[in-house]
Amino acid sequence: MTTPTAKKKSAFSPASKRERFAWCMYDVANSGFTTVVLTAVFNAYFVGVVAAEVNTDQNGYATLLWAIAMAIANGLVLICAPILGAIADHSAAKKRFLIFTTLGCVLFTSLLSLVGPGDVALGMSLVILATVMFAAGENFIAAFLPELTTPDKMGRLSGYGWGMGYVGGLLTLGLCIIYIDWAQAQGYQPQDFVPITNLIVAAIFALAALPTLLWLKERAVSNESRHLKEHIKTGFNRLHHTIKHARQHQDLFRFLLTLTTYHAGINTVIVLAAIYAQEVMQFTTKDTLLLIMVVNITAAVGALVFGYIQDRIGSKISLIITLVIWIIAIGIAYSAIETNTFWLAANLIGFALGASQSAGRAMVGQFAPPQRSGEFFGLWGLAIRLAAIIGPLTYGAIIYLMQGNHRLAILSTLLFFILGLILLLTVNEQRGKQAAINAEFTPRDGTRPSPNGDNH
Repeated sequence: MTTPTAKKKSAFSPASKRERFAWCMYDVANSGFTTVVLTAVFNAYFVGVVAAEVNTDQNGYATLLWAIAMAIANGLVLICAPILGAIADHSAAKKRFLIFTTLGCVLFTSLLSLVGPGDVALGMSLVILATVMFAAGENFIAAFLPELTTPDKMGRLSGYGWGMGYVGGLLTLGLCIIYIDWAQAQGYQPQDFVPITNLIVAAIFALAALPTLLWLKERAVSNESRHLKEHIKTGFNRLHHTIKHARQHQDLFRFLLTLTTYHAGINTVIVLAAIYAQEVMQFTTKDTLLLIMVVNITAAVGALVFGYIQDRIGSKISLIITLVIWIIAIGIAYSAIETNTFWLAANLIGFALGASQSAGRAMVGQFAPPQRSGEFFGLWGLAIRLAAIIGPLTYGAIIYLMQGNHRLAILSTLLFFILGLILLLTVNEQRGKQAAINAEFTPRDGTRPSPNGDNH
């Protein structure tokens, strides 16, 4: 007989508009963390204020420390994500895991308000914990996607989510800028007002996530006779089975390799763009925040536009187009001397950022059997987090070895996108979708069930 696992409610009943909206709202909730903490404010504050003293001994050392913190956080998620995803599938606990990681990210982001000049260890520890919770939550919310819509509409829904997310990031950043302007007018220094921005981020995260936590349904039903130990064992077994039978999902694994490669470039841009603008283009804090706000707008446009385009022309073609835009944009940023040229590069990056992130998530959803979405999006999370280690660490190491030469370091980012484009050409989108359909009707041991329930 087939092994009893998490049962499904009427083979996934159709999701309501309210539930799909609730799913998109989580992108609104967590985007403020990415925008303010990782991209625009706290990262530059860490390098320029918190770790300023260690930077005097070796130019670029503070940037390297930030890259190391990101690598540690993403390394922890990389190790745990596939196992947690498989356990969540089997025990029907995606929603519970999502609630836990949401509360964790809100808590540790709030505690970042305690970090001041010289608090390097505290700052690194808290941002690592907050990023782990953020990244794990990102995996769990993504795992709901195959349950909410059909494969031919995943690109559109994913695009809505990313688009709303960038609007949420823009809103959070806008509120932080209003507060920063007020604080500077009162004569406060960065160590006085930047920590408070983390409280703003945490508050918006908690409020915007409420619709998700209240309305998003867990469609799987756990076998209550099983204990936690059995769920964990099954989670490991299912991950082992997926990897062992990787040939059945060869296009998924090819795409995960592709995703890891080009996301190494994306993650580098996300966590180091503000530092590059500050150190190379001599942007002030206000200039950098304005730049990030505008980039969020173009990213939202990119996510929404390509969400529709992707459903019409396919995920692969859409990604090819966006990777070409990435390559052009990074090339312009590398050669930029005047600020106008850098602004052009930044807006091209924003457009490509929204499009590539939306298309990548939807493509994994199309390759994932619905009843194993947590497991497969755990692998997606693994790829994303591995990229978040490789990209920023490569950049940070080059900065450190080359005595703060950011222009040379950005060339490594360009190479990630070129290699990612080459690898994407090896992925067969239709074959990957068919493999997901086949897996949906195949038991864990790979045999086909007979009508009476016995395996042959």
